[in-house]
Amino acid sequence: MATDGERNTETGKLEFSLDVPFPSSREAVIALRSLSPDQEPRRGGISKQLSVSGSTLSVTWSADEARILRVSVNSFLDHLSLVMETMEAFGPPVAL
Repeated sequence: MATDGERNTETGKLEFSLDVPFPSSREAVIALRSLSPDQEPRRGGISKQLSVSGSTLSVTWSADEARILRVSVNSFLDHLSLVMETMEAFGPPVAL
């Protein structure tokens, strides 16, 4: 589920949030760990925060410009798609 992009009145930045449900909390954590290394450049005017609650991966962006926000979200969705396809190809994670 995504929330509409809106401008934060306190910071003046554009914000966008996305919740991605997974079949299990373990799969959500795997996705979080796979996607976390991709940090936004510091000079890019954007920040991204990832977290897991139960079996839901939540991502929140904050950006100075709509164009930068759009590029970051699109890139993230491409990476998320690859992570999900990989997890599907290997099957559910085995508990250790």
